[in-house]
Amino acid sequence: MVIDEFPFLARVSPALPSIIQKALEPSAQRGNSQVRLLLCGSALSFMGGLLSGTAPLRGRAGLELVVPTLDYQHAARFWAIADPRTAVLTNAIVGGTPAYRNEFTQGDAPSGPDDFDSWVIRAVLNPARPLFREARYLLAEEPDLRDPALYHSVLAAIADGNSQRGGIAGYLGRQASDLNHPLRVLEDVGLITREDDAFRQNRSAYRIAEPLLTFYHAVMRPVWGDLERAGRAAQVWPRIRATFLSKVVGPHFETICRQWARWTAGPETFGDYPHRVAAGTVADREARTSHEVDVAAFGRADDGREVLLGIGEATWNDVMGAGHLRRLARIRELIQERRGTRAGECRLLMFSGAGFTEELRATAAADPGIQLIGVDQLYRGAP
Repeated sequence: MVIDEFPFLARVSPALPSIIQKALEPSAQRGNSQVRLLLCGSALSFMGGLLSGTAPLRGRAGLELVVPTLDYQHAARFWAIADPRTAVLTNAIVGGTPAYRNEFTQGDAPSGPDDFDSWVIRAVLNPARPLFREARYLLAEEPDLRDPALYHSVLAAIADGNSQRGGIAGYLGRQASDLNHPLRVLEDVGLITREDDAFRQNRSAYRIAEPLLTFYHAVMRPVWGDLERAGRAAQVWPRIRATFLSKVVGPHFETICRQWARWTAGPETFGDYPHRVAAGTVADREARTSHEVDVAAFGRADDGREVLLGIGEATWNDVMGAGHLRRLARIRELIQERRGTRAGECRLLMFSGAGFTEELRATAAADPGIQLIGVDQLYRGAP
């Protein structure tokens, strides 16, 4: 027996988990029944709570399986997209949710770079397609989200580039302490993630876990009235495409680079296997500023201490050159000056969706400590 979207059924009949518990008691299993019960649901917090604490079904389950979305590499193959740049752009909108491939876009996928803009207009910004309103419905699927307006506002703040609690509070015109509950709930249901800073303790950044939500809040929501009118997408998309590249694709590309560094790259890139990869901020007291590090990979030394294997910068539209390399080298010097941080073998990684200058390529060819990773390599493996 399979019951799908169990949270919705249990919301209408709260006693249902207890009824199932009663049916699964040993006294009820003395017969030779071969029935197996599968409870499925997309509300992560509710499904996880079925087996926790004093919940009626705790101890009754023989399997607890969380099915994640596809990573960016598997998503490209699932969507049958061969061009890496098109794969990144598409993944920045639909992420790795399999249903968006067929049911929500009617099997429509961009055929290549020249077709991507047309695909966005006909498949994503088309009011007649289910994907058009899907981001609004995602929050409705979570029974714990009882104030959709507040949660949508928090997501809009993060999509606008406010990853710190203080920035989110400022965007909403609230006190930072007022956000403890909504941020925790959004994190519990898997719509946002909280990532610790690679270099600064007690500092973390919030990021939206579902790319479609970022796309909706950063790109679609500000022009929703225009998009709702059928046939307007072709006129609106050229105006909002720059916002898509800066607020959606740029941060998403950085996330992909961190995923590649953590799960695909290895000794060929870092000289060792990284056990932790994160973004971070490095203070420059002399210049009275701070530097953002898109990728920071850490390994373990023989004595168990954490060692910095490499730092990297990721840019989507900029051709990387000597200036980017000097900036990374300066950040490495600042990290080496930090007491207790071992960064002597730290490599410099340059991730670019637009390519590299010939000068930078020549420099990297002569120095194994400099790694240039293009978008093709992100889908192929380690350099």
